[in-house]
Amino acid sequence: MSMDITFLGTGSAYPSPTRGASALVLRREGECWLFDCGEGTQTQLMRSHLRAGKITKIFITHLHGDHFFGLPGLLCTLSLQATSDPNKPPVDIYGPLGLRSFVRRSMELSHSQLLFPYTVHELIPTHDQCPAEEFKEFSYLDRDEMSCQGGQGRRLHLDPVENSYLLIEDEQLVVKAFRLFHRIPSFGYVVEEKPRTGKLNVQKLKDLG
Repeated sequence: MSMDITFLGTGSAYPSPTRGASALVLRREGECWLFDCGEGTQTQLMRSHLRAGKITKIFITHLHGDHFFGLPGLLCTLSLQATSDPNKPPVDIYGPLGLRSFVRRSMELSHSQLLFPYTVHELIPTHDQCPAEEFKEFSYLDRDEMSCQGGQGRRLHLDPVENSYLLIEDEQLVVKAFRLFHRIPSFGYVVEEKPRTGKLNVQKLKDLG
């Protein structure tokens, strides 16, 4: 399995004409996984060797604008490049509680209709991830989402034994999120390759003792 990483932006909160806001792409097995989507990410993608249409998963670390304000625009651009296909798997979006409402309302208020499905999986933070005065429950979002359609996904809680959130597991990889301390709840992501059985010439080893 081959993987490579492309940094699309490493800048901080203040926009720069020469340095994009936070975004990087992990490319594996013909797919692109986007980590953070700051303002201007889609422009940076156009300047790179990557194809935006290959993005199948998006991971948002936290809900400060320089890490996710580019997301609605990117989704709309992906839709312009897409064809309506009822069998197309959804783009999976992972991030902190509140992200689903942000994406849904952004699409609704801008009258944007995406030609592909998406699913938002939200990570439920714990109170010790940020200063107490900055922590928000967002409990009202549960009521708001009951009347909305589309974009449904899982709500993921911390596994107290593993001290992490299990997001994805397949034959090759395990993807987990872990808690970071920041001014607001924040998450880091680990992409871990599973152990692979090596290929050994058993008879040759025996011959060599």
